[in-house]
Amino acid sequence: MALLQSIVICRFSRGVTLDPIADELLKTVRQELGYKEKSGQFTKFGQWYADRVQDTQYRDAPWCDMFIAWAADKAGLSQYVGEFAWTPSHAAWFMRQGAWSQKPEPGALVFFDWRGGKNYKGIDHVGVVESVSGSKIHTIEANVDGVWLKRKTRETDKVVGYGIPRLVKAGADKLGEIRSTERPFVQAPRSQPGHGSPLDVLGTPPALLTAMVLMTVLLSLRVSGRRRGTHRRLLWPWNAPTNPQAPSGTAASAERGQPREPASAQAKAPARQKASARRQAREKAPARERVPDRGKAPSPENAEPKPHPTQTPSARPTRTRVPAGAANRHPAHTRRKPYEPG
Repeated sequence: MALLQSIVICRFSRGVTLDPIADELLKTVRQELGYKEKSGQFTKFGQWYADRVQDTQYRDAPWCDMFIAWAADKAGLSQYVGEFAWTPSHAAWFMRQGAWSQKPEPGALVFFDWRGGKNYKGIDHVGVVESVSGSKIHTIEANVDGVWLKRKTRETDKVVGYGIPRLVKAGADKLGEIRSTERPFVQAPRSQPGHGSPLDVLGTPPALLTAMVLMTVLLSLRVSGRRRGTHRRLLWPWNAPTNPQAPSGTAASAERGQPREPASAQAKAPARQKASARRQAREKAPARERVPDRGKAPSPENAEPKPHPTQTPSARPTRTRVPAGAANRHPAHTRRKPYEPG
C-alpha cells in the first residue's frame, strides 16, 4: 500500500521517476531561484540559520549549505536532508547514514571540491541535482557567481560524491523495524487473587521468616545457658513463685543462675550441721592434754620439762588421767603451749 502511494505521489522529471523526498525538495528550491544576497553578504537564509543555532556570525557567512538546510526545514525533510552550514560535516553525515553514493540522481545533494580532490574533507561547495544528462548534471545552487541562487550545468570531474536523502529514509525505516523486533512480548494480564482468610498470612514468606528467626533466638539462648553450666528456665506467669520477696533456696539459686544441689546433698545437710556444732563446742571447752603414743619419743614441744634442782618434788605438777578412748577423739584445733613450772 505504501509503495502504491509513493507511485501516485511521485512525479516525472525529464523521464526519470522521482521519489517523494526528491520531488518535495526540488519544488521548494525552485521557488527561490533568482534570489540575490544583500549588502554585506547578508541573506535571509543566513539570518534563519543564525537564529537557529544562536550564533550571529552565520548571518553573513557563505550560504550555499544554509540555503539547503532552510529548504529542507520548510519542506519538512530535515531528518532526511540534514541541517548544516559546513559542507564537509554535511557530507560526513550522509556517510554515517549509509546514504553516500558516486552515482547522481535527481533530488540528490552534490558536493564539489574545486581543486579536484576526492576526499570529503576538501569539499567547499554543495548544490541539489535537478536532472542528469550523460556525463553532465543540472543543478540548483546558492551563492554562485558571487551573489546568486540559480541553475548551473556542471561536469562531474569536480564532484566528490552525492548524498541521497531517500537512502537516509530507507535506513531510518530499517532501523525502526529492527528496533520494533527487539521489544519484549506483552505479558498476559494476571488474574486478580480472591479475598482469602486473614489466617492465610501465616503461610506467607514473611511469616515463615519471622518464625525461623524466633526459633533461632530461643535455641541460641538455651545453648548459651548450657555452656555456662547452668540450666535457665523461663518463668512464665503461671510458674512464678508465690512469694517473690522470700524465694526458696532452690528458686533463688535458679534465679541467680547457680546450680542446684542434688537431693542426696540436701539430705546430708542436717548431719553436717550437727557435726559442726559439736566441733564448735569442743573448741570452746578447755583443751585437754594429749597423751603421747606409746613407743614413740615425745616431740620437743610436747616433752615434759625436767624439774630444776632447786625445786622440790612437791612442786612437780600432777598428771591428769586421760579416760580410755580419749586418744581416738579428734584433737582440738588449738595448739597447746608447753608446761611452764610455777
